[in-house]
Amino acid sequence: MTQKDIEQFISNHTLTTISTFGKEYPESAVIEFASSGLELIFDTHTTSRKYQNLMQNPRASFVIGWDKNKTVQYEGEVIELKGDELTKYKEIYFAKMPEAKEWEHAKDITYFKVLPRWIRYTDLNVHPWQVEEMTYA
Repeated sequence: MTQKDIEQFISNHTLTTISTFGKEYPESAVIEFASSGLELIFDTHTTSRKYQNLMQNPRASFVIGWDKNKTVQYEGEVIELKGDELTKYKEIYFAKMPEAKEWEHAKDITYFKVLPRWIRYTDLNVHPWQVEEMTYA
């Protein structure tokens, strides 16, 4: 399994579970996302718990896939997008999630990219299980 294989696996999905650090407990939600290489891109409302959590602690974990007994666990640093970078990443996001353009101009919508820090790919279809871990600075 190469990094390109993991990028392809991630790009084949449109839903992920995000977990953020809440005040007392972890908080999770299913969200739509796009990707650029290993970077994840998603939107949320500034009134959401995940947004408030990310403003306090910009780290999150994700689980992508599980269909066909394959999954990616992903931990990363979440960065709110602004300016030219926002424009670039929104183009990528809308190319994969065109229905998201419907709320692009909502007053409380914001966009994030996620830089990977740790990724584990697991395939339970083989014996022994295939488990690949990658760490990023």
